[in-house]
Amino acid sequence: MNPTYDFTGQVAFVTGASSGMGLAAARAFASSGAAVGLADIDGDAAEQAARDLTGAGHQALALACDVTDEDQVAAAVDRTAAAFGRLDMAYNNAGVMAPLTDAADENADQFDRVNAVNLRGVWASMKHELRHMRAQGGGAIVNCSSLGGLVGNPGRAAYHASKHGVIGLTRSAALEYGPRGVRVNAVCPGTISTPMVDSMIAAGDLDPGGAETGQAIERLGTAEEIAQAVLWLCSPGAGYVTGVALPVDGGYTAR
Repeated sequence: MNPTYDFTGQVAFVTGASSGMGLAAARAFASSGAAVGLADIDGDAAEQAARDLTGAGHQALALACDVTDEDQVAAAVDRTAAAFGRLDMAYNNAGVMAPLTDAADENADQFDRVNAVNLRGVWASMKHELRHMRAQGGGAIVNCSSLGGLVGNPGRAAYHASKHGVIGLTRSAALEYGPRGVRVNAVCPGTISTPMVDSMIAAGDLDPGGAETGQAIERLGTAEEIAQAVLWLCSPGAGYVTGVALPVDGGYTAR
């Protein structure tokens, strides 16, 4: 049984919100009473997700947004705050994976693309969320890192660099904004059953059996389990928690 939260009257902003962990988090925020801005590069998918939420009686706003474009990010954050009157919580989830690549063979375009989404996108999102939360005097942000932000793995140099960078952003912002009433944390998902992981399995870039046996809980995680970690980090229950990189990885990083 999952814990329950009461976010009535609060507003959340989620990137990469049309599928996977982002969609699960948006649904969980909405089910807990929050109004939600759903930002995604696939505007049509964001529209469908928002319609599903509003059809269930929740407040939701779809936002077409490419997180590699800071102007689009700023506009999406501002539209959310304008529509609902404030901004209390954010989950900066949008991310991409690159194919397994020998570090000596990885090209600059691939490196730049992965870091533009996974690191610069989180930076831009957090920057504009903090502007609203600074003015309000409070808020909670969760950035999506990865178990790849805590360890290294062969063939994943660019991806792991981006996810390590997210943790650096998170810790620095947490120290800067803690005195201003804003908590900033990171969640570090393990191998989670999402469309991105499904595509990795289909491409032969991930062996699900090997992933499962490489951790204490021998199964893939679910998007809903990540969403629950995100909601806890945004809740009063985590009121004394900031600057952490929380593994939700079935025990992979316990080795």
